Amino acid sequence: MKNVALLIHDDVVLSTVAGPMDMFIHTNRYLQQEGEGPFFNIVLVGDKPYTEHANIPVCYAEYKCYTDLPRPDLIIVPAFYGSPDVILKKHGSLIEWLKHMHNQGAELASLCSGSYFLAETGLLNGKACTSHWRDMPDLNSRFPAVEFHSGMVITDQEGIYTSGGAFSSLNLILYLFEKYCGKEIGVWASKMFSLDIDRVSQSHFAIFQGQRTHKDEGILRAQTFIEKYYQDEISIDDIAGQANMSKRNFIRRFKTATQNTPIEYLQRVKIEVAKKALEKNEQNVSSLMYEAGYNDIKAFRKVFKRYTGLTPQDYRRKYSRAV
Repeated sequence: MKNVALLIHDDVVLSTVAGPMDMFIHTNRYLQQEGEGPFFNIVLVGDKPYTEHANIPVCYAEYKCYTDLPRPDLIIVPAFYGSPDVILKKHGSLIEWLKHMHNQGAELASLCSGSYFLAETGLLNGKACTSHWRDMPDLNSRFPAVEFHSGMVITDQEGIYTSGGAFSSLNLILYLFEKYCGKEIGVWASKMFSLDIDRVSQSHFAIFQGQRTHKDEGILRAQTFIEKYYQDEISIDDIAGQANMSKRNFIRRFKTATQNTPIEYLQRVKIEVAKKALEKNEQNVSSLMYEAGYNDIKAFRKVFKRYTGLTPQDYRRKYSRAV
């Protein structure tokens, strides 16, 4: 039997506790029906003697303060509401406990923005990690030693698991069912919870928002120039001129500020324009390609798929309002 601890605290996103809870409970029931007995023992764990966040029958899960809990086999860290600066400081004792438990042999898994907790422990340094695509610029800036992959839905490395944003994080629970209980249980759970067992990318969910949280005024001017003239044939020298910098210094500072090279930033602006046009189903692919500033359909499709994980046609079929 696997002892699973689900972290719960004042700032938790309850759907990232309730969703996994339902999946574990129903999978235990199925295993019992098959004559195998429940495989998961589920405990809610927090930093207080009691919790007011969930009223769950004891037969499904009990609550314990982390100071009273023996080392579990797996600890799941849910998403949270609030500023990372405030939340990480507020729940520092839980973060230290996670680090201690992993050093004692417990596996750790984060759902959505729960990756902040794992990254703060330092255990993710040098390891692959994913999270909600929205958090990636901040995570990259805050934890430069971690290898963040914004497009991935799941990472699994040395007993530490991370997952993509919002409800795509439930794919990690599905993955753990298959890893712990076998392929047959994974397939059953995929059908039971209507989750795609092969989902590996969340790139097509991402919305490019310009990455303007930095305070480099020269780079902000360059970003505004790119976003205004993306359709024209602008060069790096043209963009660097807006920031009054040499080309070499400009590229370095742009990457530091936005986590993208100027060329990558220009491509992402163009692709975001194309995505919005595809969602409205206003034009054929060739027409919107030209409006996004591309002249080569092959190059456009290649760049579009790099940033979204889908071809333009597949993206339209998936997200077009008309369709």
